[in-house]
Amino acid sequence: MDAETSDTPRAWRIVLEHVEAQLLEGALRPGDRLPGERALSAELGVGRSSVREALRVLEVLGLIRTAAGSGPNSGAIIIATPGGGMSALMRLQVAASGFPVADIVRTRLILESSVAGDLAEATSPTGDAPDLAPAELLLDAMDSPDLSPTEFLALDAAFHLALAEASGNQVITATMAGLRSGIEGYAREGLAAIIDWHATSARLRREHRGIVEAIHRADAATARTRTHDHISGYYAETFVDTPTP
Repeated sequence: MDAETSDTPRAWRIVLEHVEAQLLEGALRPGDRLPGERALSAELGVGRSSVREALRVLEVLGLIRTAAGSGPNSGAIIIATPGGGMSALMRLQVAASGFPVADIVRTRLILESSVAGDLAEATSPTGDAPDLAPAELLLDAMDSPDLSPTEFLALDAAFHLALAEASGNQVITATMAGLRSGIEGYAREGLAAIIDWHATSARLRREHRGIVEAIHRADAATARTRTHDHISGYYAETFVDTPTP
């Protein structure tokens, strides 16, 4: 099986950890360019989509900048090295899959409910509002009937990260990016407990739309409540105990 078709749900972490290790060891420094997607894919034995996902996380963390095209200035360039808190956040990305599920859920309840409320409060009657277009594109993608449950959950995690990005809070965005592997991990683990995936996925899509709708209406209280209920609801359906923030 070639690299383009050998992706697993966590394959992007292989790329992320490879780049992180080189940054932390000093093998990569500001101004250096990363190999292209094809080269990284072949070197690490993962699909190019996983390479793109890892680069997206590194860009969110402010460590690289990417440019489209095929010229000498295209691709990804290192713009910062991970020091202090940033190094800790990068290590969080790797460690998140080993955190207790209840701890990840409690953290999500606190962070994401706050994000949804803040986004709603930032929505002005004059039309000024956070950019929710990336999140809404992910909602449209989740409507596809051809998605497997794991593909759906990957898009689901990307949707929640997109809301964090829309907040403009770089610390929250980096933290959510760091927790993403842990979030996807427990969401996939919970699939075994779901009796009717069609019904569950339909409910999750409605809840996502409801959160975005409350944000657009500048209804902060409803946005917070819907986010809290959405996160805790999936956990309650797939695990025994439901944590509270």
